[in-house]
Amino acid sequence: MQGVRPLAGRGLAARPAAQGRPELERAHLVISVVDYGVGNLANVERALRRAGARDVAVTSDARTILASRAIVLPGVGHFGHCARELAARGLDATVREARERGIPILGLCVGMQLFFERSEEDASARGLGFMAGVVRRLSGAVRVPHIGWNEVRQRRSHPWLSGIPDGSHFYFVHSFAPDAEGGATLATTDHGATFASVVGGDGFLGVQFHPEKSSLAGTRLLQSVVRAIA
Repeated sequence: MQGVRPLAGRGLAARPAAQGRPELERAHLVISVVDYGVGNLANVERALRRAGARDVAVTSDARTILASRAIVLPGVGHFGHCARELAARGLDATVREARERGIPILGLCVGMQLFFERSEEDASARGLGFMAGVVRRLSGAVRVPHIGWNEVRQRRSHPWLSGIPDGSHFYFVHSFAPDAEGGATLATTDHGATFASVVGGDGFLGVQFHPEKSSLAGTRLLQSVVRAIA
């Protein structure tokens, strides 16, 4: 199917296409990883499968994404580049429509930052606007970028955080993050200053860390997502 990255060649068996019936091929999909040319897509896919996801599509096809049970929006690097690449493919509108339809969305790293309106990293770029606020550069007398393991302290509950012990450690790679005092903050992390490491609302969750690089804690988080849509 056009826009869906084939699984063959990445250590995973490809599923046969439903000849002439793309809607049948889409119908079985459980989780779509949005492919907009940014992010460690293969690692995210493998992590979802380890967490128990039966069917995962790495895809840029809007119809496939909107037929999914859940969506993962990855992202690494520069906020402006990610925002523009998403928009250039028309996938910003697709992700917004998915949220309007009530399809659960998980944002990873810069994918989570795209949930906000803007970022100090690129004042000309616009995020998805799921939440008000600006993503800001990390402050404090510490090394930036923030790379490595750090503690995540939960402030509020969310169904996808069930089974994650408070104070679990996750793996971070970033220089910008949302403000800790934002209304959507679910968990925080300290790195010179406190920032929001998990944000969310009804039907969506964003994490500043990389669950696909976070060993058991990351697997537990993805398992919670998989269970929630089962």
